Amino acid sequence: MKKYKFSILAAFLLGFSACDNKLDLEPYQSISEDKALSTEQNVRAAILGAYDAMSLGGMWGGNAYIISELAGADGEVRWVGTFDGLRTIFNHQLIAENGNALETWTDGYDAINRCNNVLSATSIFRDADEKSQVEGEALFLRSAAFFELVRLYAKTYEAGATNSQLGIPLVLTPTRGINEGSFVSRATVEEVYSQIVTDLTTAKTLLPDDNGTRAGKFTAAALLARVYLQMGRYSEAKTNADEVINSGVFSLVGDYENCFNNDDNSTEDIFAVQVSAQDADEPTTWVFYSIPEFGGRDGDIEIEQKHLDLYPAGDARAAYFFEGNGAVRSGKWRNQYRNIPVIRLAEMYLISAEAAVRAGQSGDEAFNAVYTRAGNTAKTGVTLADVLLERRLELAHEGHKLHDGKRLRNTIDGLPYSDPKLILPIPAREIDANPNLVQNEGY
Repeated sequence: MKKYKFSILAAFLLGFSACDNKLDLEPYQSISEDKALSTEQNVRAAILGAYDAMSLGGMWGGNAYIISELAGADGEVRWVGTFDGLRTIFNHQLIAENGNALETWTDGYDAINRCNNVLSATSIFRDADEKSQVEGEALFLRSAAFFELVRLYAKTYEAGATNSQLGIPLVLTPTRGINEGSFVSRATVEEVYSQIVTDLTTAKTLLPDDNGTRAGKFTAAALLARVYLQMGRYSEAKTNADEVINSGVFSLVGDYENCFNNDDNSTEDIFAVQVSAQDADEPTTWVFYSIPEFGGRDGDIEIEQKHLDLYPAGDARAAYFFEGNGAVRSGKWRNQYRNIPVIRLAEMYLISAEAAVRAGQSGDEAFNAVYTRAGNTAKTGVTLADVLLERRLELAHEGHKLHDGKRLRNTIDGLPYSDPKLILPIPAREIDANPNLVQNEGY
């Protein structure tokens, strides 16, 4: 995914999440929506703007990865930085005014609103294939934003339950002004996941197999596999993961270290944020994980011995950490201005393996594709415990820790998986602006 700066829709309200009295005023450089979305060229620019919104610091540009790892740390990483917002997330001492919680909410609904604007205007395309492609991309990005938000701001989806707990607002139409319709209530977790599945299932039918660095059919299938895994719908997760694996479009790189710190996508990048030194919004993954030598800060996130002890002797992934500023660092986020992998093929193999084992089938082949790549000897009779440990090692520090802990009903930092302290607060500004929003427990 390439990052683009886009300003045509900047005058539109970015979503109900920004509602306050100041936004009742006409922006100085406003442009009406009928003009902004009146040409194919402008709609093309609008979808690039949606991609860009998902690359911001509140989403794939940082928080979607960092918050999950800090909130789900469980002694495997440590926050030593001075930024209070991330410190309170790490210590489970959040308040409703937490700046990172506000940033993630705002950036997420910014992306959703840009997608909704695009979806409202795809009929303008004369070419049916281009119309389908752009619509599919908007549905993929909207579903991705909903998925990141519902996992952070709501109690986890429980397989086999009604999931009537409060989720997030499902905003499915463009927000272009403040009216009664702007004050959207929180849908249930079940309703949010249902919308995500619907969006991704539709996107799969609309997107081309190959769409360059932008979302294609198999990108939607890969995210759908991740969503189904979170829902405990293992058969559907495996079907979608295997579809990606068997597509022949992607392949595991030979050396694990070549999955990260790349200027271009690797062969196993199903989807990645494309980053360059010209980007105005610097991703915070390397800012907080790395050190000044490689463009980071002072090393705000340290890797603890509890995590390092998980790797088998000789595992190549253990050698990918490095010493710097007096602590161990993750090599995944070492270098400044490198692409950010969002979904890798290795994850699809592990989803397939987990689903197979849970169904009483052999997951050996899918498991060993990843396990032996790290220099380990192939296993037979792979167990669920084997697969889950492999997820912790292969996908470490890529934003899965908290969400895996919740779906597996683990204790996290001494807290039960359903503890409200493991959920972000609805930002205080949103509660003040929207009378229909209900705050999470404990805030």
